[in-house]
Amino acid sequence: MTAPVFVVDAVPGAGTFVLEGPEGRHAVSVKRLQAGEELVLTDGRGRWAECVARETEGKDRLTVEVTADHEDPPEQPRITVVQALPKGDRGELAVETMTETGVDAIVPWAASRCITQWRGDRGLKALAKWRSTAREAGKQSRRTRFPEVADLMSTKQVAGLLATADLAAVLHEDRDHPSGALATAELPATGSIVLVVGPEGGVSPEELAAFEAAGAKPYRLGRSVLRTSTAGTAATALVLGRTGRWS
Repeated sequence: MTAPVFVVDAVPGAGTFVLEGPEGRHAVSVKRLQAGEELVLTDGRGRWAECVARETEGKDRLTVEVTADHEDPPEQPRITVVQALPKGDRGELAVETMTETGVDAIVPWAASRCITQWRGDRGLKALAKWRSTAREAGKQSRRTRFPEVADLMSTKQVAGLLATADLAAVLHEDRDHPSGALATAELPATGSIVLVVGPEGGVSPEELAAFEAAGAKPYRLGRSVLRTSTAGTAATALVLGRTGRWS
């Protein structure tokens, strides 16, 4: 079993450190860490420290000894998933599983065929939930670099993002579409890969045209049609395996 991960604003250097607040409460009252047990402190941006629990105080304070600190470089190639807004809580499910799989960035997209719309306070709350989900899933999956969750993007903004990618792929749900398969697409060894996942109603012809004008190509995953909340995870896993990041 790997050591549990806790998030701190700044990773401490050698010596003792007191973990408190919500993370300290989780360590003491939920994980019930005891003296001598190992844990990891990370800032979620690649820096992390190996630690050993020394003593607890109350329900939310854990004193640890930092035994070593590290910094993990960003993975290459960088994988971004542009995720059209799913219905209900399936957006958080998509964020959770993509984070566990290893995606580097997630971009919420207000596609024309999305039933869900983020407006005003509701949109801000939904975005905060996505970011919180990415943070918690990053901890659970023992990551030291959590995925970035961008602000909601329009189709025009997504097209701009695709224009900067080394590989821009729009996942197409039509198994008979003449596009190639993502499994055989030529992938860059470094740089940026951006995968676009449409809503349940699919990417509109106008959106597809805008993305193709930006340099993106449509690709299919397989013969079955995946839901919008699972397609990004499947595509990320496929790319991770093919690029060697899972080797």
